[in-house]
Amino acid sequence: MRILVVGAGAIGGYYGGRLLQAGRDVTFLVRARRAQQLATTGLVIRSQFGDAALPAPPTIAAETLRDHYDLILLSCKAYDLAAAVESFTPAVGPNTAILPLLNGMRHLDLLSERFGARAVLGGLAVISTTLDAEGHILHLNDVHLLAFGERDGGLSPRVEAIASEFSGARFEARLSKTILQEMWEKWVFITSTAGITCLMRAAIGDVVAAGGADLAAALLDECCAVAAAQNFPPAQASVQRMRGVLTAPGSTFAASMLRDIERGAPIEADHIVGDFLRRGEAAGRNYPLLRIANAHLKAYEARRAREHASAKMA
Repeated sequence: MRILVVGAGAIGGYYGGRLLQAGRDVTFLVRARRAQQLATTGLVIRSQFGDAALPAPPTIAAETLRDHYDLILLSCKAYDLAAAVESFTPAVGPNTAILPLLNGMRHLDLLSERFGARAVLGGLAVISTTLDAEGHILHLNDVHLLAFGERDGGLSPRVEAIASEFSGARFEARLSKTILQEMWEKWVFITSTAGITCLMRAAIGDVVAAGGADLAAALLDECCAVAAAQNFPPAQASVQRMRGVLTAPGSTFAASMLRDIERGAPIEADHIVGDFLRRGEAAGRNYPLLRIANAHLKAYEARRAREHASAKMA
């Protein structure tokens, strides 16, 4: 199976690197700067599950991409999705499967509109990774799950072939018959945690210490209600786990979106919180805490855009 990994960043580089380490036919679609870095230093992974140093991993540039691939693994940020789609489009043939690992659901709609619904699988990654100053991939937690499946829940020959390809690589791969349910539950969790930690500009434990545990729980309830209205109510066990995370005294957990805000970086506000709110309000219901959380994120983006524009004029 020929696999094209779009980008070689913290997530795509991790899973693609593990597949390459296992001897799979993997090529990374990267920009010139990352290609040069990989040619010089190799693809390096540091993880409690075992390090990897892969010299000169196969790379290709968008302008030279011609051949079709069997599987495209996509893990870009939502705000880079349009550019990523343009870059890998020549690799999509009539039998290509696209496996996106973005959060939320909007990307499924966009990819389906471009390539047809059949081409697009459901998928999610549960992992915490980052790149260091040298471009090495640092695995920060003790989970490295990649779940995927047909969106209708079927066990097609292609997803079984992908499962076989992923088997033996040094990450947890799971072929799911309920991938959309899993994606919605992750979306509920991410929207709740991003909403409350960004709104309060604080980790969960600090929010709890300030007497805001009830606000975090109420935001989770709103998110669960949105998912239920879309026919994907989170399982009770999942809700209990999420509530425990969102109300844990002393917890240092904060959404990655908060870290992005604190360093003045772009954020996935519209793709994560904004789209979640839109889907909820489309059913004619009101979600006040979600609206406040979304307005806060949009205000950050407006200020960031204004400051960047002013810096360019200076």
